[in-house]
This record gives sequence, structure tokens and C-alpha cells, in this order.
Amino acid sequence: MSTLQTHNVTKLRALHDHILVKDMNFSERFTEGGIVLPGDDSKSAGIRPRWAEVYAIGHKQTNVSIGQYVLVAHGRWTRGVNININNEEITIRRVDNNDILLVSDDMRFDDTFSHAESVSTDPHKLHGSMHNS
Repeated sequence: MSTLQTHNVTKLRALHDHILVKDMNFSERFTEGGIVLPGDDSKSAGIRPRWAEVYAIGHKQTNVSIGQYVLVAHGRWTRGVNININNEEITIRRVDNNDILLVSDDMRFDDTFSHAESVSTDPHKLHGSMHNS
């Protein structure tokens, strides 16, 4: 994979109802048990929604605000463009407005692991098989 060129810019704005995001996470993750899941950018194991911070919005955008966090369906973002703005280097992506799944005012973490336990009162499921009669 090639290294992206960093573009020096003084001002950046989104057009129309477009949404630009930063800080989309593609790095390795850890399970609670300590298992390392490698970085998964461009791999089938990485098919999952991702959180990103809204960096800029177009003047017609009414659903999200700058600084909010959005959960975007897998692959519904552009390739990243590295920019240097106000001495801060960031990677900007445009997300598909129709594929924003959730919006949050607070920073979100990658919640692809669940602590939920399945509870069933079906005696067949309780004994380990759904097919026993």
C-alpha cells in the first residue's frame, strides 16, 4: 500500500450537504480476553461499520454538526486524503449521507464486541442443541 501525500491547506469546507470526517479507526483491536485482532483496512475481516468525527459539513447539511461522531456503514466513505491544516496533520474522508447509521455527541469506541448473553427458556436450547425434541 502506498503512502499518501500530505497536502498543505489553509481552509477546508464541504460542499452542499456533504459530510467530511476525520479520525476513522483502522488499527488493531483487542478483545477483553487479550486476543489481538490485526488492523483490517481493505480486508474482508474488516467489514463492519466505523465511527468517525465530523470535521466539516456543507451549508445544506442539517442532520449532523461539526464535532459530532457518526457511525458509517462499511465502505460508505472515500479513500483518505492527508491534509496539513493549522499545523495539524489529519486524514479526511467524505462519507455517504444515506449510510450514516448513528450520530453521537460523545466520542464513541469500536463496539464490535458484545457482552450480551443469550437467555432462553427453551429447554432444548438450554441443553445445548436446538434440534433435540
